[in-house]
Amino acid sequence: MHAASVGVNKLCFLLSLALCGLLLILIPALRGPRPRPLGDLPRPRPHAGPWGTGGGPVPVRGPGSAGRLQRGGVGTGERSSDGRVTASGDHEAWGRGDTHAHPGGEGVGLRGSRDPLDPKDLFIAVKTTKKYHRSRLELLLQTWVSQAKEQTFIFTDGEDKELRRRAGVHLVNTNCSAAHTRQALCCKMSVEYDKFIESQRKWFCHVDDDNYVVLPSLLRLLSSYHPSQDVYLGRPSLDHPIEAAERVKSDGSVSVKFWFATGGAGFCISRGLALKMSPWASLGNFISTAEKIRLPDDCTVGYIIEALLEVRLAHTFLFHSHLENLQKLPPDTVLDQVTLSYGGFENRRNVVSLRGSFSLAQDPSRFKTIHCLLYPDTDWCLTGNPGGTA
Repeated sequence: MHAASVGVNKLCFLLSLALCGLLLILIPALRGPRPRPLGDLPRPRPHAGPWGTGGGPVPVRGPGSAGRLQRGGVGTGERSSDGRVTASGDHEAWGRGDTHAHPGGEGVGLRGSRDPLDPKDLFIAVKTTKKYHRSRLELLLQTWVSQAKEQTFIFTDGEDKELRRRAGVHLVNTNCSAAHTRQALCCKMSVEYDKFIESQRKWFCHVDDDNYVVLPSLLRLLSSYHPSQDVYLGRPSLDHPIEAAERVKSDGSVSVKFWFATGGAGFCISRGLALKMSPWASLGNFISTAEKIRLPDDCTVGYIIEALLEVRLAHTFLFHSHLENLQKLPPDTVLDQVTLSYGGFENRRNVVSLRGSFSLAQDPSRFKTIHCLLYPDTDWCLTGNPGGTA
């Protein structure tokens, strides 16, 4: 009886060993396949080309022109001598997995390879006044605005039946004063801001009625950032921060210094940052904020962003106003810029040095020449008639 019991115990022990061995063999199979090393992951596909390219990245105009652009930080992460982050629009880096220098010093991953920016995400505000509807705005409608009708909104101070017929709901009568005063300018900017927030679009770009917007370059630059980030892009008109007095108490004030992007060259703001501006900018608060510091509209934008929200302006050399010497801009880089301008009454010859089908007499601003180089299939470009209408 005892011997039989010992035999049974041995048999159970052997069966247990066999079962354990079987489990050791089966467990790796039950866990599934081993994860692939990171180096084996498929690379993301390149995105479709932006605005008007018909696929593929926007080509850089002119042989090697991207390398001659003034570099300062978007592609390289460098800083200027005063420590400011600059954004020059590194076209060679666009579409790769590189990072761009963020205004706050952080690396901003390029979004181009996986999440392309749709032109419908843009809200381009053009500030004008009724007396310039024919002399200035007509030129924009004939050139770059004709390529961005759904993205462009015209903010003026008087009703115009012909302009309303052509622009429809994209013409916004702000009912602000037509005077070129701080209050009138801030009134229009206040309406621009509210309309952008209402639009639900991702990028707000402001330009004046003497700016040409190179649309592919604008889309390329903004594609380097994400609209949820705090992004304020533009070009200062000064070489130093502006100083303003904040009224903090009835018996005194405190001085504050900040950079601002000049509205004469244009600037862009991400939706994420624009939403943070709301307490000082929405529903008429922009006008109150401007009165607090007694500065114009573009200065007030910089004050809200830099002084109040502590977000730094990303300086870019791709925005241009008539205040700079535009003839110094290398001709082979003109089509790579984001905004261009032309001289006013004081210096009508301050225009980009660019040859084309039209003489300086036919095209004193050079906007039509620029447009025909970008969009050669435009009807009046083909006929050689710069006076044609859009």
